[in-house]
Amino acid sequence: MKNILPKITYLTLLFLFTAIAYCSAQTDTLYLNNQKLACSVKEITPDAVKYTYPGEDLINTVYKNTIQKIVFKSGRVQVFAEATSYKALAGVMDYDKVTVTSVEGEVRGLYKLGEVNSKAKGTTVFSNQERVKERAFKKLKIMAAIFGGNIVYLANQRTEGNKFGGEYGGSSTAETNLTGIAYSNILPDFDAFQKAIGTKKDFVTTMQYKLWASDTDVSQDVVNKTFQIFSITNENGIVYIEAQLQGEKNITKFQLAYFTGDSFSIAYKNKGTAYNYQIKI
Repeated sequence: MKNILPKITYLTLLFLFTAIAYCSAQTDTLYLNNQKLACSVKEITPDAVKYTYPGEDLINTVYKNTIQKIVFKSGRVQVFAEATSYKALAGVMDYDKVTVTSVEGEVRGLYKLGEVNSKAKGTTVFSNQERVKERAFKKLKIMAAIFGGNIVYLANQRTEGNKFGGEYGGSSTAETNLTGIAYSNILPDFDAFQKAIGTKKDFVTTMQYKLWASDTDVSQDVVNKTFQIFSITNENGIVYIEAQLQGEKNITKFQLAYFTGDSFSIAYKNKGTAYNYQIKI
């Protein structure tokens, strides 16, 4: 019996590994921005992929914006340019990588972070209208980057040129107003973040990024503020932190904007001003 048992164990393990490999070979694999799905791809439409889970008949749909590639059970690989066209941001100062689009279909399936807006105005009636517009778009990108967004759906744009005063009216300078919604195709991983901080509750900020409501550029300041975490929640993929930030008595809920493994950033808005704090783990 002593000689037979090891053989039986070996054969059992071999059977299990073979069965697993066989089952894996019978499914397609969807590689999304932050997860991998074993499934059976049923249809690829112009803007989405329809699939079923193993052993189920229910048809699920996922937009191409969130799919990096499909590895079919045949071994063929199909890569989707829609997801790879968005540039990843490492922090606020990567705001130049933010994409602005007026095509609503380009943000389908992405994570909605919230409304962003910007306003830029010329200093004199001789201000260059295009430069005013550029400042407004720069501010819109900065606002999105503060909250970790790498794409903005532009919902409304209003631009007015310089107006010279006359007998019946005063003059006004060029002005551009933009309103949009910030999205991201990939968010900080909730489980990885929780694992990284463990049971630690008390942290210290290292850098502050601030965008005043009346400014068109972001300020950077080295800061040393205490940040005490009370709880962490996952709301439809977006990670929120209930905490106390030194100097902010009225703000207790912060969005996790970035997470690199050894540091993270929180974002919030207060009285029209957007803030982002970088914190060392």
